[in-house]
Amino acid sequence: MPNAYREFMALMPDQPLEVGEITSIAGGVAIITLPGGGVIQARGEGTAGQRVFVRAGLIEGGAPTLTYVSSEG
Repeated sequence: MPNAYREFMALMPDQPLEVGEITSIAGGVAIITLPGGGVIQARGEGTAGQRVFVRAGLIEGGAPTLTYVSSEG
């Protein structure tokens, strides 16, 4: 009998797709600020001030510039 939880987890991506704004970039490594205030590093192309999609330390491409709205708190 198959395990339903394992089948469900197999459908989930290994790494989450995040969005953030490039604060600075040098040597192909960008410093990216996330909407919640976190800061990460990622490899890839972009310019300072550009919003990008990031997954597993790689910039996957440009993200739309939208207003951030939090439903918490």
